[in-house]
Amino acid sequence: MRRLGMIVALGAVLGLFGGMVTAAPAQAGRGPTWEFLAFKPFTLPAAFCGFKIRVTLPAAKEYEKALKASDGSMTTLVTGTLKLTFTNLSDGKAVTENVGGPSKLTFHRDDSLTVRARGRSGFFLSPADAKRFGLPGVSVITGAKTQQVAPDGHLISLSVHGHVAVDVCAALS
Repeated sequence: MRRLGMIVALGAVLGLFGGMVTAAPAQAGRGPTWEFLAFKPFTLPAAFCGFKIRVTLPAAKEYEKALKASDGSMTTLVTGTLKLTFTNLSDGKAVTENVGGPSKLTFHRDDSLTVRARGRSGFFLSPADAKRFGLPGVSVITGAKTQQVAPDGHLISLSVHGHVAVDVCAALS
């Protein structure tokens, strides 16, 4: 009898917990869901490395979830698998890199953007920003990164707590 009482009590606690976990999404409809993030190949102009680079995606299985905050900002979470192949269009030399580190993009009400990423990330910096921050124009960076982008699209700040794993420009030269 005591054992039956414990099973009933445990069932009630688990049921209560399950109700709490599912109550918030149920009240807000189905809540945010993970959506497939489609990428298309693109070509970087010669200004980045001194030669044009074709960027293709041999593995693009990243997903995003958009969350709206009470202050009007929108946060997008990105996770999954993303591998990029960088090809020097002048000589055909290519490298493939895993850049699918998770990231969090916050679109603020003033149209500015904060990007936080971990793991391995592909970085594309204009020649002026590459010089300003002492990084390659095209690279793969590991570790934690934070970028602040102004409403007009220019890079305000960049913080890297990691290192350059691959200088793509040097690897393709």
